[in-house]
Amino acid sequence: MSTGWKKCVKFSEIYSFSCIKSRFSDNHAKIGEKGYSRVVYGNDPDNPEAIRLKYKGNYVSTTKYTAANFIPKSLFEQFRRVANIYFLVVAFVSFSPLAPYSAVSVLVPLLVVIGGTMAKEAVEDWRRKKQDIEANNRKVKVYGRDYAFHETKWKKVRVGDLVKVEKDEFFPSDLLLLSSSYEDGICYVETMNLDGETNLKVKQSLEVTCSLRNEYSLQKFQAVIKCEDPNENLYSFVGSLYYNGAEYPLSPQQLLLRDSKLRNTEHIYGVVIFTGHDTKVMQNATDPPSKRSKIEKRMDKIIYILFSILVLIASTGSIFFGIITTEDINGREYRRWYLRPDATTVFFDPRRASLAAIFHFFTALMLYGSLIPISLYVSIEIVKVLQSQFINKDQDMYFEETDKPARARTSNLNEELGQVDTILSDKTGTLTCNLMEFVKCSIGGTAYGHSVTEVERAIARRKKDGAPETLTSKFEENNSDVKGSNSSVKGFNFRDERIMNGRWLREKHSDAIQKFFHVLAICHTVIPSVNKESGDITYEAESPDEASFVIAAREIGFEFYERTQTSISLHERDPKSGQKIQRSFELLHVLEFSSYRKRMSVVVRNEVDKLLLLCKGADSAIFGKLSEDGRAFEAKTREHIAKYDEAGLRTLVVAYRELSEEEYRTWKEEYLKAKASLTADRNTLVDAAADKIERNLFLLGATAVEDKLQKGVPECINKLAQAGIKVWVLTGDKLETAVNIGYACNLLRKGMNQVVITLDSPEINALEKHGDKDVITKVSHEEVLKQMNEGKYQVIQAKKHSVESALIIDGKSLTFALMGNLENLLWEVAVDCTSVICCRSSPKQKALVTRLVKVRTGKTTLAIGDGANDVSMLQEADIGVGISGVEGMQAAMSSDFAIAQFRFLERLLLVHGHWCYRRIAMMICYFFYKNLTFGFTLFMYEACASFSGRPAYNDWFISFYNVFFTSLPVVALGVFDQDVSARLCLKYPLLHQEGVQNILFRWRRILGSEVLGVAMYTCVVWTVNCQMALSINYFTWIQHFFIWGSIIAWYIFLVIYGLIPPKFSTTAYKVLLEACAPSPLYWLATLVVVVSALLPYLTYKAFQTRFFPMYHNIIQMTRLQSSQTETSVGIFSRVVNRIRSEVRD
Repeated sequence: MSTGWKKCVKFSEIYSFSCIKSRFSDNHAKIGEKGYSRVVYGNDPDNPEAIRLKYKGNYVSTTKYTAANFIPKSLFEQFRRVANIYFLVVAFVSFSPLAPYSAVSVLVPLLVVIGGTMAKEAVEDWRRKKQDIEANNRKVKVYGRDYAFHETKWKKVRVGDLVKVEKDEFFPSDLLLLSSSYEDGICYVETMNLDGETNLKVKQSLEVTCSLRNEYSLQKFQAVIKCEDPNENLYSFVGSLYYNGAEYPLSPQQLLLRDSKLRNTEHIYGVVIFTGHDTKVMQNATDPPSKRSKIEKRMDKIIYILFSILVLIASTGSIFFGIITTEDINGREYRRWYLRPDATTVFFDPRRASLAAIFHFFTALMLYGSLIPISLYVSIEIVKVLQSQFINKDQDMYFEETDKPARARTSNLNEELGQVDTILSDKTGTLTCNLMEFVKCSIGGTAYGHSVTEVERAIARRKKDGAPETLTSKFEENNSDVKGSNSSVKGFNFRDERIMNGRWLREKHSDAIQKFFHVLAICHTVIPSVNKESGDITYEAESPDEASFVIAAREIGFEFYERTQTSISLHERDPKSGQKIQRSFELLHVLEFSSYRKRMSVVVRNEVDKLLLLCKGADSAIFGKLSEDGRAFEAKTREHIAKYDEAGLRTLVVAYRELSEEEYRTWKEEYLKAKASLTADRNTLVDAAADKIERNLFLLGATAVEDKLQKGVPECINKLAQAGIKVWVLTGDKLETAVNIGYACNLLRKGMNQVVITLDSPEINALEKHGDKDVITKVSHEEVLKQMNEGKYQVIQAKKHSVESALIIDGKSLTFALMGNLENLLWEVAVDCTSVICCRSSPKQKALVTRLVKVRTGKTTLAIGDGANDVSMLQEADIGVGISGVEGMQAAMSSDFAIAQFRFLERLLLVHGHWCYRRIAMMICYFFYKNLTFGFTLFMYEACASFSGRPAYNDWFISFYNVFFTSLPVVALGVFDQDVSARLCLKYPLLHQEGVQNILFRWRRILGSEVLGVAMYTCVVWTVNCQMALSINYFTWIQHFFIWGSIIAWYIFLVIYGLIPPKFSTTAYKVLLEACAPSPLYWLATLVVVVSALLPYLTYKAFQTRFFPMYHNIIQMTRLQSSQTETSVGIFSRVVNRIRSEVRD
C-alpha cells in the first residue's frame, strides 16, 4: 500500500470544524475538585506519586462470577427458585425422626440438580472468561525505560504509560493523543463498536505535542495530566496538560476511547488516561435486563398451585391420621393392638393424637414431595441449551457472504419466539443493506440512469403501468452496445450509455457533466490507497455515501487517485483531445458536513488559476443558496428529486461557484479569525463565515443513491403477515422514503387505507420560525389530536368494509402522541392497523413505542435492529434480535438472538419458534403429569395404610424416579419432537398462532393432565414412558433409546440394587428376582394397569384430533390424505377458519 505521502499531509489547515483548537471552558476551573481529581503522570508511571494513587489496572472482566464468589453467588441464584427452596428445607428436615425416608436419598437428587445447573452456569461463564482472556492478552507497543517500544499485553498497561497504536489496531485503553503519522497530529478513528456509526471521526493532538513523532523525541517527554474522574459520557472530556511549564486545555478532540479503531493513519502515540473498568466504554457497560418467558412465569404459578395441592393432601392425610389414631385406644380396648398403642412414641400416641397429627403433617409434606418436580428446572435448562444449538447450527440461517451464522445469545427465551405477536423493526441496515449504490443522477436538467430499484418494482406492481421485468428488459436492450459490465463494482449500479465510456463528451451539457463529476471526485474527505502490485485503488471513506460518489466519478471517467497536503489529483478524459490526462486541484479549505449545516464544500484552485467552491448537500440546504443565474435547471432537478424520493433513493444536490481573488482574500481573513477565536461562540462564528461563501451557487444537478433492500425482505414480511404477526417499522428516514420502502417490502399493500399523521405542514413550519415554544407546543398538540381523531374514524370505517389500514406517523407528531391522554388515542388507532410506520424516530422514541406495544398488548413483542441506536429498543422488547450487519456489533451484542439477514427472522419464528414453544409447553405439562401420577399412587397407598406416613416405595425408588427413570424421555421430547416439518411450518405460517394464543399451555390443558393422573396409580414407570411415546409426533432413535431405555434401566436398577445386602437395600432386597419376576400376576397386572391408564388419554386424543383438531392436527391429517381429497388451498382455508373461530371465542 502506498502510504509514504501521508507524512506530509496537514489536514488541520484545511479542515474547518473538525480541527478547531481546544480552549479553556468553565469546567476547567473545576479541575482538582470532586469529580475532576484524576492526576496522570505521562511517560512516568513509576513515579512514587503515581504509585500512591493506586489506579485500577487494565484487566477487564465481563464474567458474572469470580473464583471467589462462584459458589455463594451461584447457590443464591439456584435458591431463588421456589422448588429448590422446598427441597432444601426437606433435605434438612430429613435428618430428623419425622422423615419417611433416609436423608441421603433426599440429598443426592438435590445435589445432582443443583450441581448440574451450577455446572451449566460455570460453562457459560467460562465462555465469557475466554473472551476476556483474548481481549486482555492482545498486544500493544509500550515505551520502556530503555527508550524503545516493546510489545506488552493489554492487561499490563498502566495509567501514564506511553503507547504506540498502529493502523487498524484497537486502542487498549482511553488515551490522550500526543501525535500521529500526520505532521499536524490528525488521526481517523472508527467508533463502530461504541456507537454503531461507520463514518470516521477526526481527532487531533495539541499543537505542542504533535512534534513528538519518533522514539528519540519521546525520551525527554514527561507531563502531568489533570482531568475529570472516570465517567460514562462518551462525548465529553475536561482536562489540562501541564508540559514545559505551561498549561494547555484538553477536550474530547484529544481523547481516543478503548475499543475504537485507528483507521487511515499509520500510527499514533498516546498517554494512557483511563484503564480497565475506568474507561468510558466499560463505564457504559450495563448488565442486560433480566428477561423471562411467559411460560416460565406461568410455571412458577403452577409450582405454587402444586405446593397448595401438596399442603391440601398432607392436611387431609393428617386429619384422617389423627382421627384413626384417636380410636386406637377406647377405654381399656386396643383396636390395633398389634401396633402397641400403649407403648408408642409421640408420633403415634393415641393420647396425644392432635400432636401426632401435626407431626404427621410434616412427614406427609416430605412423603408427597414428588408432586414438586425437582428436576424440572434443570431439565428445561438442558433442553433450552440444546434447542439453542439447533438454532446456532441451522444452515438455512447461515449467511455465507459474511460468514455469520444465527446465534442464540440466551437460551431463556426460545419458546417466546413461537409466541411473537408484534415485530418492531429498524429500517436502515435491518430491512436494507446499508451499502450505498450510485444508481441515478440528474445533470443539467437531464435524468441519467436506467437501473430499476426495488421500490420502483413495487410501484410498477402497484400501479400496473408495466411490469418491472419489462422495464429491465427495455434497459438491457438500450445498453446492449455498452462494453463490459459494472455490476461487480461495489457501490456502483449505474447504467446509462449516454455518459458511460467517455460518451458524456457528446452530450449537450458536457461542460455541466464535467463539473458535476469534478464535485463528486473532489468534494470529500476520502483517502485513496494504491496497491503497488496490482495498481488498484481502494477508497477509505468516512461514510458509505462518500465512497459511492467517488467510485461513481471514477467509473464515469474521473478517477481520484492521490491526495496530498495541498492538492487532489484526478485521471480524466480531456474534452478537446479525448485523451486521458492527469489534472490537479490545489486544496485550500474543507467545510465539512454536519447535521446542522446539511452540506459540505471545498475551496480549490484549478490548473488555470480559477478559484472554485464545490458544494453538495441536502436540497433544503442548497436550493435557497442558488444565484439567479444558477437556477436554470432548478425546476427539472426538483422534478427528478421528487421521482428519486418516490423510488426510495437518498438524494444530494450538487452545485458550484467561481470566486474572485478579492472575495476569497476577504473571506479567508474572516474565516481564519473565526477559527482562531477562543470564545464560547467560536463554532457559531466559523459556521457564519462558511455560510458567507456558500451562496450565489450555480446548480449542476443531483445524485441518487440506493440503500438496497436485503434479499428476501418482501417475502419474509409477507409470510409474517400471513402468520398473523403485526410489523411496525421505526426509522429515522423522512416520510416519503419510508412509505416507498414500505411498499417495496410488502409492509404497505395496494388498497390499504393509509392514516398519515404529520406536523410537516407550512403552518407549523412558519410557527417554528417565528413563534414561541409555548404556542408551537399548543398548536402542535391540537393538530396531532385532530389528525388522530380523523384517523380513528377512517380506521373504523375501513374495518367495516374489511379494508386493512396502515398508520404512518412522523417523529414530531410521535413526541406529542406519546404524551398523556394522547397515548391512549394513539393506541386505539394503531391497534386496528395491520402495519405501522414511525418516521424520523429517535432512539428514545423507539424504546417508548416498544414499551407502549408491550404493555398495551400484553403479548410477546420482538424488536430487531442493527445499530447502537437500536439497543434501547432491543432491551425494552420481550425479545431483542440484533442484525450482525455493517453498523458494528453493538446491537448484536445487546440482543437475545443475532442473525445476519432480516429474512432469517421467518425461519427463526415460524420454524424454531413453533417447535420450541410446542416442545417446552408439552414438556412442562408432561412433567406435572408424571409427578402427579407418582404422587397420587403414594396417596392411594396411604389411604389403604391408615395414613401411617410410611412410603409405598423404597427410598431410592422415590429419589431416582425424577432424576433417572423418567427425565431423559422428557428431555428427548423437548429437543427432538416435531408436530410438523420445517417445510410445512413455512408453508402454513398461521400455525404460529398456536403460540400467540398459547393454545398448548392453557390452564385447562395443564389441569386436565392432573385429573387424569388420579386414576393412574400403579406401574408408574411404564405408564409415564408409554404416555410419552403416545405424545411424540416425530420419533428419532434417540427418543426410542431414552423411552424404552428408561424402562429397561428401571429393571436393571431393581436387579443391581436388590443384590446389595439388606442393610442398605432394605425392602428392595432381591424383590424382582425372587418375588416379582417369577409371578405371572405381576406381569399381567403391569399390562392391564398400563393399558387401563393410557386408554382414557388415547381415547381423548383420538376424539380431540377427529372433532376438535388444532392447527397442526389439520395439517398432519391432510398430509396423510391423498392429494385428490383436498387441495393445499383447502387446507389453508380450514386452518384460517379454525384460527378465526378461536380468536372470536
